[in-house]
Amino acid sequence: MPFSAQELDNIGQAVMEYKQNVPNVTAQTLQDKPLLAKMRDNTKEFPGGKDNITVRVKGVYSTTIQGFEHDDAVTYGNPANLKTATYPWKLIHSGISFTMHELLKAGISISDSATGKGETRHSENEKIVLVDLLEDKVDDMMEGTDRGMNEMFWRDGTQDAKQVPGLLSFILDDPTTATVVGGIDQSVNTWWRNRASLAIASSDASLQGLVARLQKEFRQLRRYGGRPDLFLAGSDFIEWMEKELRSKGNYTLEGWTSKGKTDAGMADISFKGLQVQYDPTLDDLSKSKYGYVLDTKHIFPKVVQGENAKKHTPARPENKYVFYRAQTWVGGLVCDQRNCHGVYSIA
Repeated sequence: MPFSAQELDNIGQAVMEYKQNVPNVTAQTLQDKPLLAKMRDNTKEFPGGKDNITVRVKGVYSTTIQGFEHDDAVTYGNPANLKTATYPWKLIHSGISFTMHELLKAGISISDSATGKGETRHSENEKIVLVDLLEDKVDDMMEGTDRGMNEMFWRDGTQDAKQVPGLLSFILDDPTTATVVGGIDQSVNTWWRNRASLAIASSDASLQGLVARLQKEFRQLRRYGGRPDLFLAGSDFIEWMEKELRSKGNYTLEGWTSKGKTDAGMADISFKGLQVQYDPTLDDLSKSKYGYVLDTKHIFPKVVQGENAKKHTPARPENKYVFYRAQTWVGGLVCDQRNCHGVYSIA
């Protein structure tokens, strides 16, 4: 016999639906951020200053040798080849706000009503809370900060004059143009150029065009002391490398038959011992066909001492019960050598 309307109403009053992972939230759009992770690992400090971070660079050496006999006259040079690369430092903010009212509805009280510190979860609040509201807001700020910093470190700074110019301001698709990078004209100073090879043929994988080009390029990236330690690529770039390897029957243990099953998978690709890492941000920036080979000893963030991910709890306005949490980062991105980095793309 089916339930009566009265029985169904009674069940609805007595039973709460099963809520999985209460009070957690299952994130749906988190992505790896390998460039951001490397930049944070390589962060260096500086004491502050007027407007810019400067580094001295040199690519020309004018002293040479001279043969002589007996009382031959010899010459002396006075080298004057130093140049200054200049990079701006910026103040970066991320923050959230929340009200006393919405927290109380979620079973949370604030003990310090001036700054919003000292939150307390009420006893038995699990009976009303499906998501920890304050934790979710803080999590939103942290992930939002990571996304913003990651995009800033990738982009060239033209998206916002108040943000730090990122990787694409140093690693140019055409390093031969009359472009000033860090205050130095790359068209005049040939040593102040990154490596670049774009639109590499990708119509016949058996020709191994991409792998052959990278083989040649790695010698040039190491020519002046560079030691590439980070290889980031978009999805199409990696897929084409996989096709070139498969075209020659290059498989790994991950593709061998095991326990009666044939694994068609392929191990992650490395080149010269350097893992080719997929960076989803390149797909987001419409650069899925690009790969960047970097020496992160020569590209790194510099932050003002004590200002790296600094936490703030600003005082609330006297006439509103609104609380604030914030985080700031103050610094810049520095490149002190360009000819040890390269950008590559397939057609």
